[in-house]
Amino acid sequence: MQLALFVIVAILTLGGALGVVATRNVVHAALFLLLSLLGAAGVYLLLFAEFLALVQVLIYGGAVIIVVLFAVMLTRSSEYPSITDNRQWPLGLVTAAVLSCVLGAAFWLAPDLGTEPQAPAFTGLAASLFTKWALPFEIASLVLLVALIGAIIIARAQDSTTRDNYSGEREG
Repeated sequence: MQLALFVIVAILTLGGALGVVATRNVVHAALFLLLSLLGAAGVYLLLFAEFLALVQVLIYGGAVIIVVLFAVMLTRSSEYPSITDNRQWPLGLVTAAVLSCVLGAAFWLAPDLGTEPQAPAFTGLAASLFTKWALPFEIASLVLLVALIGAIIIARAQDSTTRDNYSGEREG
């Protein structure tokens, strides 16, 4: 049963990752990224790491994807439709193949440890989150806020430029 669930979650994750790379639409790429991140949360659930799965869904699946979608939609850049294939895709394909071979070999040649899943000590995790990792979380939230504000400023600047261009054409 666990193997079947893992295969389903792995197909979901890899399908989302392939969708991110294969699509030409930035909004669709963000939604495929969401699918892939939800698949990663499924892997965490299969490893009995419920807290990490929850964090994966809330932080990455919720906050990061929403910020990416807002940034894409607010900037409305005219450059997106003109993006063509990257000439470096053969290098990316070779790199992905080599990485897949290395990870596959590591998976198949690793010794079987035979351990059972164990629940983490949440008191130690909570103490670490609110002491050692509190500042990096706050910095990450500020970076996301600055990115969102920057997207709004860029969108407003483009709107005013577009309005000026249209009003100049009407007058002339």
